Amino acid sequence: MASAGISSVDTLTASLTELLKRAQEIKPDGGIKPALSSASFNGDVEAITKRAEGGITVNPQDYYAALETACRNIFYELLASTAIQDPSFGRIWNLLDIFSILSDIPLCEPGLVFWLVEELLDSQTIDGCRIVFDYLDSRRERLTAKHFKQKQLIILRACNELLRRLSRAEDTVFCGRVFIFMFQSFPLGDRSSVNLRGEYHVENVTVFEKPPEEQMEGSDDAMEIDQKPEAEEKEKTPSGDPPASVNAKSDTQSSELADISQPSDAPAKSVKFDAVDDKPQEPEPDAEALYPIFWSLQDVFSQPTRLFETEHFQSFKSGLDLTLRKFKAVQQHQQSRGTSKLPLEAHKPLKRKRAGTESDQQQDLASSFNPRYLTSRDLFDLELSDLAFRRHILVQALILVDFLLSLTPKAKKKLEHTSNKSVLYTYTLPDEETTWATVMRNEIATYLQQGQEGKFYYRMVDTVLSRDKNWVHWKAEGCPLIIQPAISAESFLESQKGAAKASQSRRIRPTPMGSLDLNFLSNTGGDGQERGLETLKKKERYELPKVEDYKAPIMEDEFDIEMAKSNKEKEEASVAKASKMWRALRIASKSRLNMFDKIEDGKDLGPLFDPPPVVAKSDENNPSKRNESEQEKNEELEVDGKKDEMGNARVQEEKKEVVNGVKESGIAEPVPPAVEVT
Repeated sequence: MASAGISSVDTLTASLTELLKRAQEIKPDGGIKPALSSASFNGDVEAITKRAEGGITVNPQDYYAALETACRNIFYELLASTAIQDPSFGRIWNLLDIFSILSDIPLCEPGLVFWLVEELLDSQTIDGCRIVFDYLDSRRERLTAKHFKQKQLIILRACNELLRRLSRAEDTVFCGRVFIFMFQSFPLGDRSSVNLRGEYHVENVTVFEKPPEEQMEGSDDAMEIDQKPEAEEKEKTPSGDPPASVNAKSDTQSSELADISQPSDAPAKSVKFDAVDDKPQEPEPDAEALYPIFWSLQDVFSQPTRLFETEHFQSFKSGLDLTLRKFKAVQQHQQSRGTSKLPLEAHKPLKRKRAGTESDQQQDLASSFNPRYLTSRDLFDLELSDLAFRRHILVQALILVDFLLSLTPKAKKKLEHTSNKSVLYTYTLPDEETTWATVMRNEIATYLQQGQEGKFYYRMVDTVLSRDKNWVHWKAEGCPLIIQPAISAESFLESQKGAAKASQSRRIRPTPMGSLDLNFLSNTGGDGQERGLETLKKKERYELPKVEDYKAPIMEDEFDIEMAKSNKEKEEASVAKASKMWRALRIASKSRLNMFDKIEDGKDLGPLFDPPPVVAKSDENNPSKRNESEQEKNEELEVDGKKDEMGNARVQEEKKEVVNGVKESGIAEPVPPAVEVT
């Protein structure tokens, strides 16, 4: 069996060497691009199994082992004799392309390509690893398209080993390339990069200088300093250091926070404590006293669960409030003076050139990167004057405040149905602390939006934090699958038919649903009657009717009242008669008001319908008759004048008598006419 294996290895080695020669002819320059495919070799790559006729091709595992041995022999030989910068190193890229083709078929182990890449990364310097990643970036989609489950652990191990070798400060861009390669290779819902147990990076400890009082503790000179007079003590106090009352050792952190707001160059006796005076404006925090409190916040940022203890939470609140006050004061100094130099820096020599204005600093924000904070006391003032540094600290605080707001009862209620209890905490944020966290978040958001491109910067940060909340919720649910399964061919064909049917052009219905039938407007008709718009043009629809036109309808209603067989029919006829009488009286009031006294309680409207007397033509030719008629007319005018002198009161009384007569007859109140009389 061993001899058979060695024979197959030799055969496969010869076949691979022959394929490499073919690849050299296709790519004589030895570059990374273009990638070789199966069509480049005219099917010779697939035929490599037929050449291994040593007797082990029956067992696939033995064949895979023999092919891997042959591959590694060629790989190690090329790697030992060729530098990665030489054009001849292209034979290794060709060898990796060949095994990428074999793994897709598959005729070898799917992870063999990345095993070789992992060893190649281990054998190269950082500059050489950059060239290897050029190859991986150009082949990423092809290498991860098939059999990714067999390759993902090898990819993860190789990338993590490379990241351990890289420096976050010097190789920042390269680290980003590695992370981007992993993000693009692994699916969106993969658990390999998810912190399911919610562990914190507690090993990230920020080391900073101890306060002067802690360094002096335990020394023999401490007692001598306490025994010196106050005047001599003030003389030896530097102008940039706080007074002796601040430098003295305090038992609790509250005493340290009480002294932090006092300016460094002001004596302690100048402070007045008077309950009667108004509350003074909060002074600017001292940078020297703020230094230890500021850097102690990093311990809370790396381990937020410490805030579940009341003592740590109160200390964090005080430290963050002082930090934000100091940042606001620094920004006010820079805006008022037009320079980044602080009052405490005026008497200190500058060791490096800094930007003169705040706008100059903001132009360099994109290129500023600090892998680890410099915690030297001498650099603290310079860091406070850097806008990028202040924004980095406040973004950390914003993340922690969002974490605290996720512990409120309202926020925790949304995660009750989740299954991953390891990222859920039993601690509930009290109402008082919730109010403080909400106010602090608004103040930080307001500060980040200030300055040039501040709104854009805050919008970017807020967008990232909002999306991170969705990832936290997804992790709390146990990381369910994000990618939905593929649709079957039957479902796709059925939906395609439905879409084609819905998009067909249909014949328009003659009468759409919900529309009115407008056939009555048509002028065509076989019954000889007028139709359409002609019926709307009749004068009866817009002209005021004459009084005589109501005579026949009123007589018909009277006939219907007499012939009614039931009370209902009689009531309907009475209502119709009253309506017509009412309209006739309204029309007659315009031209025949003098006839109203002849109407007897609205029972008989006959005098309204009688035509006025007409003078005969023969009388018109006779002068005597004509004079008599003129005299009669004059008499009538005199009578009408007398009636007019009686005033409108008499006329109104007559109208009321007519209306009362209609009501006493038992007829209902007339219905107003459809056409209003003007």
